[in-house]
Amino acid sequence: MGFETLSGIIRWQDIVDILLNSYILFRLYVLFRGTHVIRVVAALVLLWVFQRVAAHMGLIVTSWAMQGIVAVAALIIIIVFRNEIRNVLQTRNWGAILWGFSQKFSSTPLDIITESVHELSRRRIGALIVLPGKENLNEIVTGGVEWQGMISREMLLSIFWQDNPVHDGAAIVQGRRITRVGAILPLSQRTDLPQRFGTRHRAAAGLAQESDAMVIVVSEETGKVVVARGDDIIDIQDNHMLALEMKRHLGIEGKKAQGIKRETLELSAVALLCVFTITAIWFSFSKGIQTLTTIQVPVEFVNRNANLNIFDTSASTVELYLSGSGALIKTLQPAQVKVAIDLRNAIVGENTFNLNGHNVVLPPGVRLNRIEPAALMVTLDQITSRKIPVQVNWTGRLPEGLVLKNAVIAPSQIKVTGASQLLKRTTTIYTEPVHLDKLTRNGRLTARLVLESASLQAGEDRVEIHYTMGERTPVP
Repeated sequence: MGFETLSGIIRWQDIVDILLNSYILFRLYVLFRGTHVIRVVAALVLLWVFQRVAAHMGLIVTSWAMQGIVAVAALIIIIVFRNEIRNVLQTRNWGAILWGFSQKFSSTPLDIITESVHELSRRRIGALIVLPGKENLNEIVTGGVEWQGMISREMLLSIFWQDNPVHDGAAIVQGRRITRVGAILPLSQRTDLPQRFGTRHRAAAGLAQESDAMVIVVSEETGKVVVARGDDIIDIQDNHMLALEMKRHLGIEGKKAQGIKRETLELSAVALLCVFTITAIWFSFSKGIQTLTTIQVPVEFVNRNANLNIFDTSASTVELYLSGSGALIKTLQPAQVKVAIDLRNAIVGENTFNLNGHNVVLPPGVRLNRIEPAALMVTLDQITSRKIPVQVNWTGRLPEGLVLKNAVIAPSQIKVTGASQLLKRTTTIYTEPVHLDKLTRNGRLTARLVLESASLQAGEDRVEIHYTMGERTPVP
């Protein structure tokens, strides 16, 4: 396939469209990977694919059911995971949201934590240290004080010192900072925990069960150190074992360079998958099975000179013959289509405009095949004013024995503004019908004026009629 053939299929706007949406999809994965949101969204995508397959196979009930489930589930995601979504967006600046990458390989100083835990154990100072995983803990962990202090051996020892008001709570460590102290963890309801486990141990087990965090516990009574991760409670024998468990939890048990390489490969594969997915969706919408349709659209006239008026047009609507994928044509609304004629260079008299794609505005992906009529004639005229005499539109018959001797119209002439050609044809302006059978004596009445065209504007819309009645003289 040559470049010219390819350029005829895909425009540069389509390439920008595909790349932009691919990047948005990729950024959503980067921001929410490892959370419950991304897993639920993946399940929704599978349901959507199943629904499309069912629709293609003609399984009507199954297709409708899957479509309803996907629609309801999408709403549930926003409601159930609103806090998790808010936390992802609130805890990052715009730079991190648009192009930043979260570090899977934490820079947490494991040696400082190992030494601190060893010292706490030696002094038999009770401690709870939380190392979060990928999941957000804001909905599970409550209370505490926001800290954001740099981690150090002295800092950890002072936090869990018995005279410190926050020593009974947990310290949450993220990277090189202690983000919160005195935090309250959910207590586990497990019945298989050893009797020697106190509140700290049950709190560590509770958080480990409800999240992917790892919790280090130092017993105040015995000085023993245990680690809670998932459903496992691991007794720590020495510093090396503690460091190994932390490395496993943080994903840096092997060489960091190899881990970074694996993560790079993972993100590259996801990026390619995003491009492939968006490209497939684009092709399904814009290059799928072609459907033809005809739509009637009113013509709009724009940029008309204020001193000119549209006197006549050969047509007020045109028929557009359109084509596009079935999905786009099915959702096409008349309000999305516009046909406009630019009158900027139009002159007084007849103007012929050839209609083409430049006059038509269509949604992306919908193509114009033909316009009928292919040309439109528009007659323009200058706006002018002149006085036109007024005449009463008498109707009916006078009562028996009466005659109308005289009738005076005030004013007798009305100033009318409109197209010059139309004013030339208008020699008289009539009032609305005035019924003679209602006239019984001399008097005065008011009648509205009736203009020949709605484009004409009269200086006054009513006139007064003064009339004189008399008795009919019998014929000898």
